[in-house]
Formats: sequence, C-alpha cells, structure tokens
Amino acid sequence: MDEEARPESVRVRLDLAYDGREFSGWARQRGRRTVQEELEDALRVVTRAERAPELTVAGRTDAGVHARGQVAHVDLPVEVWAEQRERLLRRLAGRLPHDVRVWRVTAAPPHFDARFSALWRRYAYRVSDHPGGVDPLRRGHVLWHNWPLDVAAMNEASRLLLGEHDFAAYCKRREGATTIRRLLTLEWRRDADGVIEGTVRADAFCHNMVRALVGALLFVGDGHRAPDWPARVLSGGVRDSAVHVVRPHGLTLEEVAYPADDRLADRNREARTLRTLGERA
Repeated sequence: MDEEARPESVRVRLDLAYDGREFSGWARQRGRRTVQEELEDALRVVTRAERAPELTVAGRTDAGVHARGQVAHVDLPVEVWAEQRERLLRRLAGRLPHDVRVWRVTAAPPHFDARFSALWRRYAYRVSDHPGGVDPLRRGHVLWHNWPLDVAAMNEASRLLLGEHDFAAYCKRREGATTIRRLLTLEWRRDADGVIEGTVRADAFCHNMVRALVGALLFVGDGHRAPDWPARVLSGGVRDSAVHVVRPHGLTLEEVAYPADDRLADRNREARTLRTLGERA
C-alpha cells in the first residue's frame, strides 16, 4: 500500500469496533469469516465498486480478539468520496453485520497511514478470579482464572518488562520481522466489580505478544512464579514452555494514537525502518 493516496483518490480514515468472537481475526483468509472481508465487501456494495477496495489497518488482531478503537484507511476515487462522504457512515451501518461498527469516516490528512503513522497501540486484557466464574453477560470478553490473583505482584513483575527490549521470548517469530518493541505501559487494577484489567501499551506488538505476557503475569499473580520470573524469561530470549498464550476473548484493542499532522511523514519513515536495540522509533 502506498504511503499516500494516488492523485485521483482520497485517503479515508475509518474508526471502528468489532466483537471478535465470530471472526478468524482481521486479515482475509480463504474460507473464513474475517473483519477485513466484511468491511471491504460492505464498502464495495455501498460505493458500487467493481471490486472491493483494500483496507490498511492499525493492528491486525488475531482470531477471537475484540476492538473498540481500531483504525483503518482506504483510498477511494475522488468522485466516489464526493458522492458518498455525507452518507457513507449510515450506509455502512445498514450493510455491515451487527458485530462490526464503523463510528467515524473522515478524509485523512496528507501522509496518513493507519499502520505506519501510529505512535502506539493500547490493549486491555480482562480477567476474573472470582471463585464462581465470570458474569454470564461478560463471558465473551473476560477470562476466568481459577486461582486468586495478587494484583500487586503482577504490577511488580510488569514494571520489570517496561522499555525497549527484544521480546522474542513472548512472540511468535515471523520471517523478516523484528521482535524489538518498546513497551510503554503494563499495569493492572481491580475494578469495583472484581474484574482485573490489564493495560498494555506499546509502539507496536508482535504476534501473540500481549497474550503471552498476560500468561506469564497470571502465573506470578497466582503464586506459581516469582515477580522477577517474566523478566528473566525476557532476558533469555527464547520461548519458555511455562509461558502460556492465554485465550483471545479477554483481549480488546482500545486505542491507537497518531502524531500531529505535520509529523505524519516523519513517523511513517521511522516506523518502516527495521529496528535494532538501542535505536529510537
């Protein structure tokens, strides 16, 4: 996907949300229901295009993962945008299934790229350690952990993971991709209803990173490992069989942040550079 829309096109930003339970993730997959396919097919119909326009997304969520603050962009022909801009949002609402919603449709500023312009992504992971289980009305968004959890111990362990590191021990490797990430926030709090919510914010995430980190921290919270154990796994640089990738339904993409418009081009260049430890991005 080009960094900028072609001269005859308008780059359009979409802010959206979805319930991931019935999806095989964001990205199109033959024979599987995905968020990308639903959105692209809906855009094709409402804009009366011959083929589905291609979406670029801020974060390609896995099967079963939810999103409240997802961002995507699409390049539409100038004449289509001129015709549709005032009614596109309502027409998408009428076409999309009820587990996907687009909340805002706007013309993007120059150099905007939903993926490469992002400064950081913020996820939340929700887990309940109530001995009776999870509220049935929240069962699709909260993991049940059948051990009491010590939130203070989880926060102690989380602080040792902050900063820029090679997160290979918590990522599923992909050919040609780096596992170096800058973890900006990792903290836990217990809500008034007893649900424990973890906030995880980083410049980017590699495959399975959040769910693997949560799995390690739950082991600390329930007393099976000491608070320094997740950091020792991180420094080892290889996957530890004791680190379980938790189930996806407790995870929600909550927010994606972007720089000021005049910093978008610089941010795109920074994000496209393959990092090594010690570099700033």
